[in-house]
Amino acid sequence: MATSVRIMAAVFALAAGIAITPAMAAEATTYKAELDGKSQVPPVNTKGSGDLTATYYPSTKRLTWKGNVSGLSGEPTAAHFHGPAEPGKNAPVLIPAPGVKSGAFEGSATLTDDQATALVAGQTYFNVHTEAFKGGEVRGQVLKTEDGMQRADLMR
Repeated sequence: MATSVRIMAAVFALAAGIAITPAMAAEATTYKAELDGKSQVPPVNTKGSGDLTATYYPSTKRLTWKGNVSGLSGEPTAAHFHGPAEPGKNAPVLIPAPGVKSGAFEGSATLTDDQATALVAGQTYFNVHTEAFKGGEVRGQVLKTEDGMQRADLMR
């Protein structure tokens, strides 16, 4: 009898774990940014471009990102998330993104409450700096994917 109780408890625990996993995945929010010189403030003339996809997990405040940059005037000297800022406005560094080089890159950070608030409000942009463009060569507003295309089109 004790063995069957333990087996039922183990089955229940396994079933509960399976039920929790999709719920935890559903809480993640995906953000995207298209990086270009005309989004810089002021705009810069560059052949550089790129993209960024970020995933935010509110329960842990963890932000992960992957991106790609190419056509820059030189190797990136720095990259950051800046905010809080609306499109067309500049703001201080909010989240450092170390290790960004030409080509593919990725990273992660645990956000503070203020950083998370700016991200969720659409008041964060990603900026890649080079030696020729110390203020940034390419930039893009980081927006939730469900409204990212519509809002990005309005910014152009």
